[in-house]
Amino acid sequence: MKVAVVKYNAGNIYSVIHALQRMGVDPVLTDDASELRQADRVLFPGQGEASTAMRYLRERGLDEVIRRLTQPVLGICIGQQLLCRHSEEGDVDCLGIFDAEVKRFCPERHEDKVPHMGWNQIERPSSMLFDGFSGGEYVYFVHSYYVPLCRETIATTQYILPFSASLHKDNFYATQFHPEKSGSVGEQILRNFLRL
Repeated sequence: MKVAVVKYNAGNIYSVIHALQRMGVDPVLTDDASELRQADRVLFPGQGEASTAMRYLRERGLDEVIRRLTQPVLGICIGQQLLCRHSEEGDVDCLGIFDAEVKRFCPERHEDKVPHMGWNQIERPSSMLFDGFSGGEYVYFVHSYYVPLCRETIATTQYILPFSASLHKDNFYATQFHPEKSGSVGEQILRNFLRL
């Protein structure tokens, strides 16, 4: 199986590559359109700022390449946010796969810290991506922006308010949390993605 990781202007990509390698998968890190189209699975991970990342994708034509992929695609963290219609971060239009607007967390109490960082539970998982899970599993988050609950939500998490921990539409899947940093739970989610 050929697995590609999208190379773009975002951090934390190598932790995903290392997680895949620990599972016996040797992914290719690429921004080459033909390599992305020919891959059996594509991962779109990263940490960064939405408007900067979108500018990088557009300058290289990767925005259109990603939109047209037909194999299973997994967006992670900012990858999930960039697959949405618009982000408040930099007030930027994104890829528009998911019809949702990414919002910034607004703390309501002194103890509400932004970014949301650390372990939190996923609830109501409802996709083959979460095969073997019933809810309550802990995964690792680092983010200041979130996707509100929407029709494409396939798992939720509560922090300040309920938000989309994961999304799915057609061949596109996404997680706000980092499966590559979420221990055995995250590894199982990655394995489920590779089996889709």
